Amino acid sequence: MGHAGMAATVVRHLRAAGSPTAVEPLPRPALRAVGEDERAPVDPGEFRRVLGHFASGVTIVTALDADGPAGFACQSFASLSLDPPLVAFMVARTSTTWPRIAAAGTFCVNVLGAGQGALCRSFAVSGADKFAGVEWGPAPVTGSPRLAGAPAWIDCAITAVHTGGDHLIVVGRVASLGAEQESEPLLFHQGRFGDFSPR
Repeated sequence: MGHAGMAATVVRHLRAAGSPTAVEPLPRPALRAVGEDERAPVDPGEFRRVLGHFASGVTIVTALDADGPAGFACQSFASLSLDPPLVAFMVARTSTTWPRIAAAGTFCVNVLGAGQGALCRSFAVSGADKFAGVEWGPAPVTGSPRLAGAPAWIDCAITAVHTGGDHLIVVGRVASLGAEQESEPLLFHQGRFGDFSPR
């Protein structure tokens, strides 16, 4: 049974039980920046310290524009939807790489493996030639850079961009993807890289 069939079955059940089938949406909360004369609700240093306890995978998001390849290290990446296939990543509004990815309209998420900490660091800097000495080829649908040695890759087209404070939330529809090899993931936790290797 598809999504539409399941939804229709649920609605029929609710109607038979005398339950409302429509719910009034809640009002959207007012969003605003903290004023210059206001105290921030959370100390930024404490925010980073506490959130650093959440271990995440590490990726490099790449694109190809008229000036060549572009990319940045990104740990704020997640799968979003199975049907349609969507992923999302978050990027700082101050990123100098983001305008190039936006102009390209497409991107490739390169999932990094345990031995690729140095590669991640080289893409985390600003202003350098991040692709110097880096082997890559075009992803099959968009042509975005697919980095050699990355255990997995996801080739996408940008479908939406949402505001999220000092970051942007970028949603991409997956056009192609693959996993080249079995590999332990590169993890980031409390400011350090790690892996699943036994201690």
